[in-house]
Amino acid sequence: MSDPTKADVSIQASLGSFPKGGTAVVFGAGGGIGAAIANALLADDCFETVSGYSRSSETPINFEDEESIVRAAAHVAASGDLRLVVDATGLLHEDDFGPEKSFKALDPAWLARNFLINAIGPALIMKHTLPALPRTGKSVFATLSARVGSIGDNRLGGWYGYRASKAALNQLVKTASIELARKCPQAVCLAIHPGTVETGLSAQFLRGRENILQPGDAARRILRVIDQFDHSHTGGFFDCEGRKIVW
Repeated sequence: MSDPTKADVSIQASLGSFPKGGTAVVFGAGGGIGAAIANALLADDCFETVSGYSRSSETPINFEDEESIVRAAAHVAASGDLRLVVDATGLLHEDDFGPEKSFKALDPAWLARNFLINAIGPALIMKHTLPALPRTGKSVFATLSARVGSIGDNRLGGWYGYRASKAALNQLVKTASIELARKCPQAVCLAIHPGTVETGLSAQFLRGRENILQPGDAARRILRVIDQFDHSHTGGFFDCEGRKIVW
């Protein structure tokens, strides 16, 4: 991770609701939002250790290789009480593929790729990090979902693979939150829509959009929601202002 003294002061965030010390980890720390969240955590003094993982990190993760998630999770768990896990991974376009405008564009391999990165990968992160959360005190698993994954809010159609994989992610979060609460009653398991953020993931889809956030601003908002929420919010789907999104 980068030196915390070099973190952007504009994205510092106070996380006073967590027990002092312990460990925070960001999966997808190589992306725009993930890097901003990691820097904000480094700039805060809540956590003793902050780790970040991506496809290009020193210990790389690859959702096609579950053992890479096992190794990363084991390294994090060995560094102290795991209090915060943020999953900032995601896929919207790759090579010549992107969001489908019509069902005529549906491609089995592209659909499978969407589900691997946007649902299966985060599920593997949950599988190998949730068991390490402390039984007492606040802990949080938060994954970056998307409003377009809401079935009830779908009024435009299109974007089949991305919508469906994010809807699947929301179901995985809800299901995991129920099991997690039995062991860790103060834990919080959340899906968060980060807003429309100017990153490499979304850059080519921003034309005509309003209220576009910079990664640092999105990171600050996400961490504010994480800090404000408690176990009564577990299993929910929220935007970056803390407002509930319909499933």
